[in-house]
Amino acid sequence: MVLNYKVFGEGFPIIILHGLLGSLDNWQTIGKHVSENGLLVFIVDQRNHGRSPHSDQFNYDLLSNDLFDFFEQHQIKKAHLLGHSMGGKVAMNFALKHADKVEKMIVVDISPADYDDKHNDVFTALFAADVSKAKSREAVETTLRQLLKYDETTVQFLLKSITRTEAQDTGFRWRFNLDSLSKNYSQISAAITSATPFPGKTLFIKGEKSNYINSENYTSIDELFPYNQLSEIMNAGHWVHAEKPNEFLAEVLQFLF
Repeated sequence: MVLNYKVFGEGFPIIILHGLLGSLDNWQTIGKHVSENGLLVFIVDQRNHGRSPHSDQFNYDLLSNDLFDFFEQHQIKKAHLLGHSMGGKVAMNFALKHADKVEKMIVVDISPADYDDKHNDVFTALFAADVSKAKSREAVETTLRQLLKYDETTVQFLLKSITRTEAQDTGFRWRFNLDSLSKNYSQISAAITSATPFPGKTLFIKGEKSNYINSENYTSIDELFPYNQLSEIMNAGHWVHAEKPNEFLAEVLQFLF
């Protein structure tokens, strides 16, 4: 699969992977800042997201294979990886399978463990919005706000992925493949496993207000990524890079350099 991407800067490569229902657009500002420190930054739309191809199939092995193909297509022998949430699980899975291709890895607010359904309300709201029949962006926004209990952060995050259909007068569409992602959600929440741990250095960045990384699942981090360190960013939730970008960048650059 050929993934959509943008690239900034020059130097040693780093590949940035967005989370579920996101896109590379969520990482442009961070990517540009990272590139100013002498790195070649690739931000990527993963399959079923953004402007990359859609597929009925979706799991971490496929996403890791897509990333391997990306290395090959761009003649990248070795790179840093940075992944948020679902993208963090892709990065972890890839590093465990292809340790020779990963220099350092940064995993943002996710562990390798399996998770209970944290997105049922989000998928319900997205289907209820029925964007193909929506008369305006405001109508979609109203539905999302009502069903997501006025969770402004999540609503604004989702609205970044709405766009007009090719025929401008026939409604809207999501840039992500809602049907496939909903159908394959059990694959997204599944644990990352491996018989062999990753031998490289890994930074886990946690938002103070988020429970995605906790005392119960940190054991799985230690087992699979023994050379890990954990950084907690205060007053930040799951979207730590968007909520506290300066603090987030400082942690990333300190770890990489």
